[in-house]
Amino acid sequence: MSTDIDVDQITDVFVRIHADLLVVGDSIITDRHHASSGNYEDTDPQNQIGGLIPAFSLSGWLRHGMEAVIQEYGGTACHPGESNANFRKEAIYNRDLESGYHEKGSCVDDHEHGCVVFDLFGGFGNNPGKVMRRPIRFSPVRSGVDYTRGQAEGHYRRLNRNIVSRNRDDHRDPLRNTKLDAVGNLDGCWHLSFRETKPEFLGILAEAVAYLDNHNTEFMHQLGGMRNFGGGIVDTELLNPLYEERELRRVFNRAQKPTKAMGGKDEMWVADYLPSLQSALAERVESA
Repeated sequence: MSTDIDVDQITDVFVRIHADLLVVGDSIITDRHHASSGNYEDTDPQNQIGGLIPAFSLSGWLRHGMEAVIQEYGGTACHPGESNANFRKEAIYNRDLESGYHEKGSCVDDHEHGCVVFDLFGGFGNNPGKVMRRPIRFSPVRSGVDYTRGQAEGHYRRLNRNIVSRNRDDHRDPLRNTKLDAVGNLDGCWHLSFRETKPEFLGILAEAVAYLDNHNTEFMHQLGGMRNFGGGIVDTELLNPLYEERELRRVFNRAQKPTKAMGGKDEMWVADYLPSLQSALAERVESA
């Protein structure tokens, strides 16, 4: 592996997220009061409302991609639910264990820090996990977005849906109306930080993001709680961790193209770094 940048020095990484429409199950936090001036209409296409996309749905989406990668490597991933939880349905839980999962925390018996998913996301007792996930702040004003802080350009919308009767005699009369918080034309990045950096952490992150991008139209790998609504199909990529701050900004500058130095770093990442990170991941999965 190239010695230009030590993997142990890579503590902050950015995952690019682009979605035409994003509807998340834990809703969207808005700062509408800053722009409303008392005249805010949530359906107004000219609104300038920004806000936050919580990290909960983002974390579940990323974890699901990582679990799929672990299973492709021939291992099993930590089940996200507690094995002794009173609310679980035993038959469903047991089917999960048969399809590529193991009981949460049982992997610590085979490895000091458990499997790589347990190590990253944490588990029992004094184990908060090694990766910190932040919410994404979005703004409709591009000049107000700081991509180096994990922010995004996005346009908040309140969508209204009529739930109609399926009975032909009712002539599609509405049964009820529902409102959904959504972000349209989202383009930005999600900032992740490692409390501790290990090669297998970067390896599984790179593999999981690529997996989610390749399977982004599959129901199970879409982002958010309204996946059957068409909101949640996400194009994503891991931005090259070798980029400097100014290069990260350049990725999102539509008036500029990547520099020759950025192209060289892309080649270095693929040829010199990624194979070693994937090997470290394979060894960790095998040892768990």
